[in-house]
Amino acid sequence: MRVALFATCLGDTMFPGAVAATAKVLARLGHEIVFPTTQTCCGQMHVNTGYQREARGLVERFVEDFADPSIEAVVVPSGSCVGSVRHQHEIVARRYCDTATWERVHATAAKTYELCEFLVDVLGVSDVGAYFPHRVTYHPTCHSLRMLRVGEKPLRLLRNVREIELVELPEAESCCGFGGTFAVKNAETSTAMLADKMRHVLDTRAEFCAAGDSSCLMHIGGGLSRLSTGVGTVHIAEILAATESREVTR
Repeated sequence: MRVALFATCLGDTMFPGAVAATAKVLARLGHEIVFPTTQTCCGQMHVNTGYQREARGLVERFVEDFADPSIEAVVVPSGSCVGSVRHQHEIVARRYCDTATWERVHATAAKTYELCEFLVDVLGVSDVGAYFPHRVTYHPTCHSLRMLRVGEKPLRLLRNVREIELVELPEAESCCGFGGTFAVKNAETSTAMLADKMRHVLDTRAEFCAAGDSSCLMHIGGGLSRLSTGVGTVHIAEILAATESREVTR
C-alpha cells in the first residue's frame, strides 16, 4: 500500500521520534511511505480558537499534499489532528471553499487515519513485531477516545509487544488537562487535572506513560519531569517501532 505520513506540528518540532517511529512501523510491514515536504499544520488550533476563515489555507494545503489518488491512506501519529481533518476540515471547506474543493477535502478526510486504527482496522494487524521490556501504562487521549472511537485498538497493539508489562491506568479516560489553548486560558483548572493524571500514573509504578498524542505527552511529561519522578513518557509509535530496549529512553 502507498501510504502518506502527516507529521503534525508538534511531531515536526518537538516529537520527531514519534514521526520517525511511525514510518519505521509502516515500512516494517512492507508499505511504501510518501512524505510530502510542503505539509504544514492541520489548522486545528485556528478552528478551536474561532479562526475558521484563517484556517482555510491550511485545509487547502492539506488537500494539495494528500489528495493524490495514488496515495491510498494518510497515517497520522495523532488522534487530535485526525479528528481535525475528519470533522473540522469539512466545516471550513463548506463555509469558505468552493464545491470542488469541498469534495477533495471530503475524499482526503475519508482516507486519513490515526496510526493505531490504521494498523488494526485497515491492515488487520495487532502484532507489529515490537519488543519493549518495560513497565508501561497507557493514557487514552480525549480526541482518539471520544472523536475517533479507537477504543481498545492501542491496548490490543500494546498487549502484543514482547516483554512489555502493561498496567492499567486508574481513571484512564479522564482528560490530562491540556486541551490546546485550554491549558493557557484555564491554567489553574488544567494544572489540577494534570495533578490528578500524574497521581494515577505514579500509582501504577510504571516506567513509562504511553499515549498517542504528542500534546498530551508534552503536558504529562512536563509535569512528571518538574516533579523529578523518574517516569518517562513515550509515544505509542515509539513502542511499536522498538525492537531493542535502547531504542526508547526517558
